[in-house]
Amino acid sequence: MLMKITTTPPDATDEGTPVSVRIRERLAQARKRFYANDNIAEFVAPGELEKLLDEVEVKMQGVLDSLVIDTKGDHNSQNTARRVAKMYLNEVFKGRYLAVPEITEFPNTVHLNELLIVGPITVRSACSHHLCPIIGKVWIGVMPNEHTNVIGLSKYARLAEWVMGRPQIQEEAVVQLADLIMEKTQPDGLAIVMEASHFCMSWRGVKDMDSKMVNSVMRGVFLKDASLRREFLALIPRKG
Repeated sequence: MLMKITTTPPDATDEGTPVSVRIRERLAQARKRFYANDNIAEFVAPGELEKLLDEVEVKMQGVLDSLVIDTKGDHNSQNTARRVAKMYLNEVFKGRYLAVPEITEFPNTVHLNELLIVGPITVRSACSHHLCPIIGKVWIGVMPNEHTNVIGLSKYARLAEWVMGRPQIQEEAVVQLADLIMEKTQPDGLAIVMEASHFCMSWRGVKDMDSKMVNSVMRGVFLKDASLRREFLALIPRKG
């Protein structure tokens, strides 16, 4: 469970300090890691995300300059640095900078105790190695109990989007998603399967357009009950 910390508003002495440095200092003080697939929302003060966007734009312009791209003369790339900064902070990596979505939970008043499968949920991320897109689908199997918190079907997609909205490694992303859903719903068991295409293989490197990666995480009764595991996997309408 994330603990909200109080961030001190920037004062006059901070004006010359890049906002990314201030955020890093808070993380260091709290002894919190900030890997590519970590959420750091609690360390970003109100108003700092826009300043961080400005900082990323400047750095991205430097990258374009080093790539010898004439962003002044080329009308197609004149605003590329700003567009890329907004894409990273407000879209594809927003799962790093925004708090976990609010999820309405309901008590399991009718004592549901049968297998529930949600999916396929389309997910989009980017690999931590090259920042190339990862695009795929996720299936989630839940075995509830009388104490399980029931959440709406769309909420599983929101949680998946939040976890995948960071530079990720597929194996770690599925574990993070499993941890989050277990925390939110407290079921007897949870099963997640993810199948995705990695552009670091199709866009670069070996340029294999057909390969996909499939991995799974099993928790609770799905680990202990082989027949339940088989039922879940048999009900997933994968084409691969």
